[in-house]
Amino acid sequence: MLKQHLQFKLAQKLSPQQIQLMKLIQLPTQAFEQRLKQELEENPALESGKESLEMEDEYSDSLDGDMDSETIDTEDINIDDYLSDDEIPDYRTQTSNYSPDEDEKSIPYAAGVSFNQYLMNQLNTIYLNDEEWAIAEFLVGSVDESGYIRRTIPDIMDDLAFTQNVYVDEEAIEHVLKVVQELDPPGVAARSLDECLIIQLKRKPPTPSIELALEILDKSFEHFTKKHYSRLLQKHGIEEEELKEAISEIEKLNPKPGGSYSGGNKIIEHIVPDFSIKIVDGELELNLNARNAPDLHVSKEYNNMLEGYKKSKERTKAQKDAVLFIKQKLDAAKWFIDAIRQRQQTLYVTMKAIMDYQREYFLTGDERKLKPMILKDIADTIQMDVSTVSRVANSKYVDTPYGTKLIKEYFSESMKNVEGEDVSTREIKTILENVIGEEDKKKPLTDDKLARILKEKGYPIARRTVAKYREQLGIPVARLRKQI
Repeated sequence: MLKQHLQFKLAQKLSPQQIQLMKLIQLPTQAFEQRLKQELEENPALESGKESLEMEDEYSDSLDGDMDSETIDTEDINIDDYLSDDEIPDYRTQTSNYSPDEDEKSIPYAAGVSFNQYLMNQLNTIYLNDEEWAIAEFLVGSVDESGYIRRTIPDIMDDLAFTQNVYVDEEAIEHVLKVVQELDPPGVAARSLDECLIIQLKRKPPTPSIELALEILDKSFEHFTKKHYSRLLQKHGIEEEELKEAISEIEKLNPKPGGSYSGGNKIIEHIVPDFSIKIVDGELELNLNARNAPDLHVSKEYNNMLEGYKKSKERTKAQKDAVLFIKQKLDAAKWFIDAIRQRQQTLYVTMKAIMDYQREYFLTGDERKLKPMILKDIADTIQMDVSTVSRVANSKYVDTPYGTKLIKEYFSESMKNVEGEDVSTREIKTILENVIGEEDKKKPLTDDKLARILKEKGYPIARRTVAKYREQLGIPVARLRKQI
């Protein structure tokens, strides 16, 4: 049975302006510049460049006067006196937007061809009949960014028949594949890692070490990948020094030949630090990247429109609609300017709290000085929400005397040492990395042994925790760290 009833409920909701402000805070410098450019293009009432502070006061006075959108009078303004018929904004026609001493803000990119096109250009220099050319073209198109063909010959044969109307047997495809594998970089178009390495070795002048390396890859690839050196010595009847030389030849090879191609088909990623920390006279100095603090002001032309409206006497609905549009744009411009200022303040205050919290580290660069720090520590310090601190930390970089790093890297959990003191997990990872770096590579330390060593150093952590930290550091298990 359906019933109607009233229910009262209290709820908190973010306004659209608050949501946009959170998004602005989250943006790193380069993305922020794009957002700023977009706003300048979409809102003609917003302008960049230095302007008198009286402009904002004039705008506020205009809004506080007779411009209430609910009680607006439909006075007749001659909008043509204020608006140009030219649809091209003034800023698009200006070529001297910056002074000669300003830094160039655009980053040029070199043009280039794709990796597959690079292979096709080489293929054009080889004589092939029509059928072979169709196969070769299809094989080159199947090469991925790493330089491999991840398809089986039967699959390629079926695709050639269905998509290219080329009916050939596996032998014909194998023949053309050998031709494609002669292209540069060496190892390209291989179907597996061992085939890729073998192709590269065959390009080198034959020596005893290379011959042995080829034999190991061809007949004992699994033992090689698992570093079962004793089995390799026994199976191939060789001395330890011979095995070491063969492995040395294999280690010089490139497991991803496509990665060596330096064409211009990929966008180069540039990191622009949002902050910089310097040591001046023994004290830390924090600066916000100037590109995060643009000069913005409300358009004087649009303010003049409001003044013209107040002085006009004739009234029409069309002019009222036009003035409401102008007021809307002015409101949006004023809010955006305030949001940018609030963004600058939030970024600076958050980073300043992080810098003060980790003062010892930023003065020395010693990662052992990094204190345990979680988002809530900084949020409590600056009296802001944890989500705000997270938005700043997850996407911003800081330039320090010890390199440019992502801010979130300075956050870490804590654990107690044998003396009951809180230490950063980052400190434990640094010690773990140093212990592994100093181990005997012929007998690498297992996770159990690493846990015992850390416990002796005053860090009682379990073996599974050691394994987790080791994986986070990108260090393989003991078996794969073994060297002959």
